[in-house]
Amino acid sequence: MKLVVGRVGRAHGVRGDVAIDVRTDDPDIRFAKGARLDTESGRSLTIATRKYHAGRLIVRFSGISDRTAAEELRGLTLVVDATEALGSADPDEFHDAELLGLAVVTAAGQEVGTVADVLHHSQDLLVIDTPTGDEVLVPFVRDIVPTVDPVRGRLVVDPPPGLLEL
Repeated sequence: MKLVVGRVGRAHGVRGDVAIDVRTDDPDIRFAKGARLDTESGRSLTIATRKYHAGRLIVRFSGISDRTAAEELRGLTLVVDATEALGSADPDEFHDAELLGLAVVTAAGQEVGTVADVLHHSQDLLVIDTPTGDEVLVPFVRDIVPTVDPVRGRLVVDPPPGLLEL
């Protein structure tokens, strides 16, 4: 699985720099000098330089040395392999890719379904596909989801009354 970390914007200057629409919470690591990023089209790009200008991340990729070449990159989506991005020092932080496909059971051991998606609105929501083909939305908060165990492939929910009733 590939995770999107940014999108190439317009050229910046005449030496091949481009503005990046950052879509990662750790741009200092993802866009560090020497970092290799893939594109959805399969092309690999290596960061030659990076800087911030007026609050925007500006990078130059190796081999891109003029404005024309930089403009040809515009619109490319930059991705990394999910296995490179997974893991965090915070035990309560999970990437969507770690949650997708986890079996969901209640604290009493009753099967609920499988995590099909994670929605990020004002409240993160787990979209759970049930064995009956229905879809249940569960707020992703510690009080309701006390255990997340990607290694064992399961997630435990302790729902308030009525949450899982369709």
